[in-house]
Amino acid sequence: MSENGLSRKRRMSVGVCVGDIQIGGNAPIVVQSMTNTDTANEAATVEQVMQLARAGSELVRITVNSMEAAAAVPGIRANLDDMGCHVPLIGDFHFNGHKLLTAHPECAKALGKFRINPGNVGHGRKRDEQFATLIESACKYDKPIRIGVNWGSLDPEMLARIMDQNAASSNPQDAKYVMREALITSALESAAKAEEIGLSRSKIVLSCKVSGVQDLIMVYRELAARCDYALHLGLTEAGMGSKGIVASSAALAVLLQEGIGDTIRISLTPEPGGSRAREVVVAQEILQTMGLRAFVPLVAACPGCGRTTSTYFQELAESIQAYVRDEMLIWRDQYEGVENMTLAVMGCVVNGPGESKHANIGISLPGSGESPVAPVFVDGQKTVTLKGDTIASDFRQIVANYVSEKYPRKHI
Repeated sequence: MSENGLSRKRRMSVGVCVGDIQIGGNAPIVVQSMTNTDTANEAATVEQVMQLARAGSELVRITVNSMEAAAAVPGIRANLDDMGCHVPLIGDFHFNGHKLLTAHPECAKALGKFRINPGNVGHGRKRDEQFATLIESACKYDKPIRIGVNWGSLDPEMLARIMDQNAASSNPQDAKYVMREALITSALESAAKAEEIGLSRSKIVLSCKVSGVQDLIMVYRELAARCDYALHLGLTEAGMGSKGIVASSAALAVLLQEGIGDTIRISLTPEPGGSRAREVVVAQEILQTMGLRAFVPLVAACPGCGRTTSTYFQELAESIQAYVRDEMLIWRDQYEGVENMTLAVMGCVVNGPGESKHANIGISLPGSGESPVAPVFVDGQKTVTLKGDTIASDFRQIVANYVSEKYPRKHI
């Protein structure tokens, strides 16, 4: 049983090590993300990798699409290491990866993993030769790879073969079935070819990405049933804002609950001026709300109603949520288990005291017409009543004191 009380048996896959991070096997589900900087711009890429790593991304993918980008990778890795950021970097290769890795061996050495798309490696005889060069580079430098198939870039020759087979069948399926089968076939045939060339099974991760929720679920259920490779989950081109978050959550939650998936990425389109790290936070929140991993203390807050005409509880909930996420940058290095702490910021007496008692620390703010005081509950017991203009700062101090008193310090 998982922490949320629902039956969840994890699909057992072959473990893959990327630096100090393990994907698959018995390892926790890994959160990863991708930069959107020009990789040739070392300073900008280092800054964004740092931002993503601080947010909690355990692997960060960077585009390697030109000789200039490939030449920049060793410097990016060195700068990150000098700054104490050792997050593994994944090189994303399309079309010319075979040339880049051959021309820039230091790039290959600096990367923790390669990502290749079999639909963008080449065509015909060139495809086989160029794919082999990529796999031989992975073998030479002892790097794992992700074979990442995408429905927007399927190998046309392989797709035509699947379509012909389907047309010749006594019971031909619809076009969506053909597309899903082509994705799975491309991934499995490419993985088999990589093993034939000499890459160990423990160096291979597979993904088959689409942008439709039901299609993604069906593809990964079938892929999981047909192999034991580690699987990377993600809804490609998920979209912007709430649409991208809802679609990704709907698809991944179903698969994760069924035990499918070893690493995830939420492919959100950033809003203008928005932080790239938002996709990391969403990935963490999916895993944490499902009870699969814990990253930061969770804050429960009521939605508000006619009893809560003041916006104070909304502002306090937002403030506390930002506070604990910022403090986790320090807490995670100092205290054991603080990520499991729960907080409640409630807006009136209806559910406020009860919800607050269920959290490690909870506050029940006064609703419309209630006395202007806010009882605070710690581990189910009322400890103090706050009032006046310092409720927010007083509550933050209660949280800080609880962390330092309740959670054991790590031995560094």
